[in-house]
Amino acid sequence: MNLFRTKSVEQSIQDTEEPEHRLRRDLSALDLTVFGVGVIIGTGIFVLTGQVAKDKAGPAVALSFILAAVVCGLAALCYAEFSSTVPVAGSAYTFSYATLGEFPAWIIGWDLILELALGAAVVSVGWSGYFVSMLDNVGVTVPSALANPPGVKDGIVNIPAIVLVLLVTGLLILGVKISSRVNAVVVTIKVAVVLLVIVAGLFFVKGANYTPFIPEARPSPSVEGAAAPLMQVLFGISPVSYGWLGVFAAVAIVFFAYIGFDIVATAAEEARRPQRDLPIGLIGSLIITAILYAAVSLVVVGMQNYTRLSDAAPLADAFKSVGQPVFATIISVGGVAGLTTVVLILLLGQSRVFFAMSRDGLLPSWLAAVHPRYGTPYRSTLIMGTIVAVLAGFIPLAKLAELVNIGTLFAFLVVSVGVVVLRRTRPDLPRAFRTPMVPLVPILSVLACLFVMLNLPVETWLRFLAWMVLGAILYFGYGSRHSRLHTGTAGRVPLDRG
Repeated sequence: MNLFRTKSVEQSIQDTEEPEHRLRRDLSALDLTVFGVGVIIGTGIFVLTGQVAKDKAGPAVALSFILAAVVCGLAALCYAEFSSTVPVAGSAYTFSYATLGEFPAWIIGWDLILELALGAAVVSVGWSGYFVSMLDNVGVTVPSALANPPGVKDGIVNIPAIVLVLLVTGLLILGVKISSRVNAVVVTIKVAVVLLVIVAGLFFVKGANYTPFIPEARPSPSVEGAAAPLMQVLFGISPVSYGWLGVFAAVAIVFFAYIGFDIVATAAEEARRPQRDLPIGLIGSLIITAILYAAVSLVVVGMQNYTRLSDAAPLADAFKSVGQPVFATIISVGGVAGLTTVVLILLLGQSRVFFAMSRDGLLPSWLAAVHPRYGTPYRSTLIMGTIVAVLAGFIPLAKLAELVNIGTLFAFLVVSVGVVVLRRTRPDLPRAFRTPMVPLVPILSVLACLFVMLNLPVETWLRFLAWMVLGAILYFGYGSRHSRLHTGTAGRVPLDRG
């Protein structure tokens, strides 16, 4: 058994032309950029700003957001080269298959399944909370039993979250172009809300709230046990609040506000001109959101002293503190709109990874069937949508949310390594976009990802390793024996047309 057999770039591209597995190329550079903005702007802009300013960075939280964008930018440059060179669905899974081999590709694909499914479920639960709150504001009360999973506030089932996931799943089955149009409308609404908050907030900014911009450093209370950051356990380095060390520590937290831009790469096979459009979508969405995040954070710490910012709703409460409660409702609308598109794009990425792995035979091949009318991988979309709906409706997810973060960072790390490997093994490949300063940029990307991963709790690492072990068992039990590279069917149209 050759665990490190690679699937050539040419073979990966050839597989996209199989009639029953061919996706429609309907997405432009603008569509991809809007997808990226849609998935990045979520709860991060409405919640993290206050938490990080209050506990870690003070008014300098804007610097933390910019530094986090730089960290993501390093990974984005690596993704841009890969996705334009190998314009195939599957993102990091497909890139790993072409560079590191089948077993590493399976592991990263299994990791992405966890990251995207769990991420979509967690965000849909957050959306449910915003939605129920909005209904309550207009006099409609949803019972706790129907808005929470078992074990959470007398919950039985989270119906709003289930309904959202199923509606989004149906939309994705109807076609990626329809999904992109709906996404564009909703993203326009939430960006307008964010811009309104920035412009309106400027009228209430007080210069005194920016002093000191970087407060004097002081130790943070240490967290013990499995909840302690791995860095603290391994090196005895305790968390620090404020000062430059606090600004850098905050990067590990606000980094997660940018998670999702890599999903643009999962739609590579549906881009009209992937060599040009994918780098624009990846890097463009990151630049736009970095500017918005930095602007929002500067406004909110200028409106209210960082020590008094709310942990749960910093933007809304900042406006309440200056006598403008109407903006709390506007921000809630932005939150609902923001989280809707996040669920949409996470499920889009999830179904494409599942589709790519099924087409390669590592999962049952019938899951890779494309709808004859809509040109979408409808079976993988429906199955994953159903799983996410069950997770969102019936499973308490709070303690599992950080698995999304470690899964994303692991994917970033693998892609960064893969760029260097493919440069050495296939220097002849035409590259429409080239990551600058290789191997320096990929090395910096790897180190930055490792730094952020070390700031995650020990329990998150243990859960992640358990998921990887389960994935390895499934690979050796099914994937390795049914892989099209193993069976010799790669490059030939399968007899089973689903």
